[in-house]
Amino acid sequence: MKREDLRNIAIIAHVDHGKTTLVDGMLKQSGTFRENQAVQDRVMDSNDIERERGITILAKNASAEYKGVKINIVDTPGHADFGGEVERVLKMVDGVLLLVDAAEGPMPQTRFVLSKALDLDLAVIVVINKIDRPDARVYEVIDEVLELLMDLGASDAQLDSPMVFCSGRDGTASISPEVAGTDLLPLMDTIVDYIQPPQGDPELPTAVLVSSIDYNDYVGRMAVGRIEQGTLRVNEQMNVCDYHDKELLKQGKITAIYQFTGVGRTQVESATVGDIVQFSGIEDINIGNTVCAAGSSIALPFVKISEPTVEMTFSVNTSPFAGREGKFVTTRQIRDRLYRELLRDVSLRVSDGDTADSFVVCGRGEMHLSILIENMRREGYEFQVSTPKVLLKTIDGELCEPFEELTIDVPAESSGSVMEKMGPRKGELQSMEPVGSRMKMTFVIPERGLFGYKSEFLTDTKGEGVMNTLFHGYAPYKGDIPRRQNGSLIAFETGETITYGLYNAQERGTLFLGAGEPVYAGQVVGMSPKNEDIAVNVCKKKQLTNTRASGSDDALRLIPPRRFSLEESLEFLSDDELLEVTPKSIRIRKKILDHAQRMREQMKKKS
Repeated sequence: MKREDLRNIAIIAHVDHGKTTLVDGMLKQSGTFRENQAVQDRVMDSNDIERERGITILAKNASAEYKGVKINIVDTPGHADFGGEVERVLKMVDGVLLLVDAAEGPMPQTRFVLSKALDLDLAVIVVINKIDRPDARVYEVIDEVLELLMDLGASDAQLDSPMVFCSGRDGTASISPEVAGTDLLPLMDTIVDYIQPPQGDPELPTAVLVSSIDYNDYVGRMAVGRIEQGTLRVNEQMNVCDYHDKELLKQGKITAIYQFTGVGRTQVESATVGDIVQFSGIEDINIGNTVCAAGSSIALPFVKISEPTVEMTFSVNTSPFAGREGKFVTTRQIRDRLYRELLRDVSLRVSDGDTADSFVVCGRGEMHLSILIENMRREGYEFQVSTPKVLLKTIDGELCEPFEELTIDVPAESSGSVMEKMGPRKGELQSMEPVGSRMKMTFVIPERGLFGYKSEFLTDTKGEGVMNTLFHGYAPYKGDIPRRQNGSLIAFETGETITYGLYNAQERGTLFLGAGEPVYAGQVVGMSPKNEDIAVNVCKKKQLTNTRASGSDDALRLIPPRRFSLEESLEFLSDDELLEVTPKSIRIRKKILDHAQRMREQMKKKS
């Protein structure tokens, strides 16, 4: 049976190439919303952090109706750290829209997501987006996309993929770069004509591959997947098995089935071949499981998700200010929250740490873990995290570490300072080519070498540089890499910061705090230009005596403090420091708060 009334597509691209904006246009022009309905921009970015940062973190489903055909659309993340989301949702679709920025061209993540789509032999429609950019170079980008397809070993049919030229922001598309579009109908027509309709036998035993998991406090886990064969019905008894775990065989009953309509869901009694559905009722269901008819065990093949490469230790907050701002502060609450995240995020690993109140959390990169930290603090959790470390592996008796492919796009005059910084960080130059007045460089660099580099990079390029990374693979360990050249300014006593104390401390380095903020002994309050820690008394008051010279009470001028974001704080951390995270504050602190004890430990290490 061919479902001519249905098409399943995913939109894949590098971060910030305009996927979510294009989905907005497709939904609006297909009549998903009422004429007078108020619709926010980037309607698919439902998460607060997604809206603030302008990136997609979670893959999401929507659908649009066009010419009697229902088009199921999966919007995927473009950032490499969330590549696990892309790998698994591609199993639900028959084709992809490969979105490429008309100015930037194919980027590292474009290569990654396209290679996954080609491996699954999916139909590809190339969409050159943002053709209205003043710096668009459409014809060069077309050549770059064709080169990329050839590099990745695309079949003849995939090399002949149709190209559509869009401006997602304006909601226009055309088949030729020379002809300005008026709406997105050429794109919709191409999807309906080129993407194959799903097919399968509705009379065979039911089989659904679970590609995504949602979690709801009322009904528990809700699985999302595409029906490969058979018909799924409410209140039907089902078996659960797994392609990679042959021993798994359990039973459950479907209590509710939902189909995606527009950006919402509609409850249905049954669904058949090709439908992308969300269903509840089966406990402990996991991504990669196959839900099949009772009496059968059809385990559908599923892509092995790439392993995590970075780990951090999460533990209970032990600072003097612990418990003041957080709602959830105990070991049990933090443990439950971390293990609950595993229900949603297939690329994450959580295990119990060395102590009873610590947990080792492994993810695909610093960004991946920082999003988890940000979500937890917004939910009211209070905890502390250690500096990120890479996960080492022994391969054929040799110690190996993860490497990243780093693509850097900078003004030509900044290329020297970038090359200079890559040396000590063990980055190896792979290619270097000028693009107009800018230089595009590609390095292969140990993932450790990137820790703490982003803020330096923005300083070196005066904020004009763009850097993107993609996991390259494991290779032999490269030896020591210097982590941080600056020391810390450490508060000597607990109290409130005073202008007088800060004025004296700012001569020693860059401060992170202003006047009137609470601090505790052992908290990092600034950055020292020297490669050593300095204890400063930021709570010091001016001695009030009855002798005054004229002008001695002039206002003390403080340099505005440097405020770190969560990612910048994680980058700044050194091995003997922790990051205290609460719903209202982010504080860097020393692991050993007591000054005398810290000095003793340093003397032991030196001896």
